[in-house]
Amino acid sequence: MGQTLSQVFPPTSKFSVNDIPDLSGKVMIVTGGYGGIGKETVRALLNHNAKVYLAGRNSSHATAAIEELKKDTGKDAVFLQLDLASLKSVKRAADEFLSKEQQLDALFNLGGIMYLTNSPGNLDLTEEGFDIQWGTNLVGPYYFTKLLLPALLAAAKSSPDKKVHVTFTASQAQEKQIKFDTLTDTPERKKLGPDARYGQSKMANVVISKEFARRFSDQGLVAFSLNPGGIKTPLQRNLPSIFRTLLSPLLYPPPMGALTHLWGVTSADSSYVNGQYLIPWARKGTALPESQDPKLGEQLWKWLEEHVDSIPL
Repeated sequence: MGQTLSQVFPPTSKFSVNDIPDLSGKVMIVTGGYGGIGKETVRALLNHNAKVYLAGRNSSHATAAIEELKKDTGKDAVFLQLDLASLKSVKRAADEFLSKEQQLDALFNLGGIMYLTNSPGNLDLTEEGFDIQWGTNLVGPYYFTKLLLPALLAAAKSSPDKKVHVTFTASQAQEKQIKFDTLTDTPERKKLGPDARYGQSKMANVVISKEFARRFSDQGLVAFSLNPGGIKTPLQRNLPSIFRTLLSPLLYPPPMGALTHLWGVTSADSSYVNGQYLIPWARKGTALPESQDPKLGEQLWKWLEEHVDSIPL
């Protein structure tokens, strides 16, 4: 209960964007980068001289965000077309990036979707037949990260501290298990509510971040998951009015939501955050015990290899 309340009502942050060091020469990708905490993350990185690829599926929204950020920071972000619900799009985006850059210093996996009610679209499938929330929130970020590993590990070798960073966005609304029979178009999936399907995708982000850390930390990869906090985003437009009213006292502006992962990537001790679950604002939290089971990590990795890495694209 203590940590739950502490995430809903976080203490004043000891970290601010002013604490970010100079990032000249660093190359970073932010998915979901043209709105909400994604855009605020890009803004902070640009203000500290990083080269930032803003990844998302809507080119007009991206163009508007890039123009706004240019006015505010004097720096140009680079648009990277990316639809996390399409593995073909994920591969194209990774290939495009790798054709331009040899190294990647940080990947912020922020893009995702949320359905908490039986609203239109909650039972959609991704292009490859995964549940829409599972595919967008977990499968797409996993595949994108796997494809970008060569650039990440190359950057680790040349970095002064021999470290690079990958973040996975979780949530306080996590399930305590992954029901593997609900991840594709099965009868079991339709019996599971949209909030539970969302919650298991977010729990899986905690699991997969720890598994990336376990498998690649010896090569300099620092991976962690986080709850960014209750953030006001365009997502609220998709919620019924009663939900918006009830949630409004617990929501914070997007710049606050950017703090925790910016701290984890740019300022925190890598050994302190690697494989960990971070909570608002800029703190290490305690993950659900179920998400820390190494057997579950191995099971999820194996499932992803069988269902994702083997798909011919």
